[in-house]
Amino acid sequence: MIRVLVVDDQNIVRQGLRSLLEMMSDFEVVGDAENGQQALNVLAQLAQADRLPDVALMDVRMPVVDGVAATRAIAQQYPSVKVLVLTTFDDSEYVAQALRAGALGYLLKDTPMAELAESIRMVHKGYNPLGPGILQKMIAQLPANAAAKPPAALAALTPREREVLQLVARGASNAEIARELYISEGTVKFHITKILSQLGVRDRTQAAIVAHSFADWL
Repeated sequence: MIRVLVVDDQNIVRQGLRSLLEMMSDFEVVGDAENGQQALNVLAQLAQADRLPDVALMDVRMPVVDGVAATRAIAQQYPSVKVLVLTTFDDSEYVAQALRAGALGYLLKDTPMAELAESIRMVHKGYNPLGPGILQKMIAQLPANAAAKPPAALAALTPREREVLQLVARGASNAEIARELYISEGTVKFHITKILSQLGVRDRTQAAIVAHSFADWL
């Protein structure tokens, strides 16, 4: 059972998400909040009851405390709670701020419910789902000459690690990478951990951005 906290300033959105998620057997909505400050208050109460959510669905633009600030606070105070942003705003700056603050994924509110549910499951497992076009928007914000200066860390990757990185950049899961390269999922996890450390990035999303930035070199 995946415990979920819903954070959105629109009551109809909160109630709608709660109803839809609770129709699925693997989700339990343990609370909701209308802004970031209220979310932190709810989390404090849930922590006392040993009922912290596994995933927080977080809007970006909210009164009192916005989603980016709340995500940053959650990452610091409740690191076991994974944040998945769900918003109407696909501006690249919002995306970058949310991911830097600690969000694992970023989706738009027009995402089909089945896809949203699967993204929550992915975030719970540590993956980084991004809505259609989100990664491309972030890549488009990179300096035009970025590809001219590949970091030395990329040169240190083994041929196998480069193959894994290319598949990560395509959005492949560990299972898909394992099937593609005929290796075990455990080996995939080992390679990804090493790649993240080598590149000095926090997660698969950041690794994918690096891979897209230097695609010609890879």
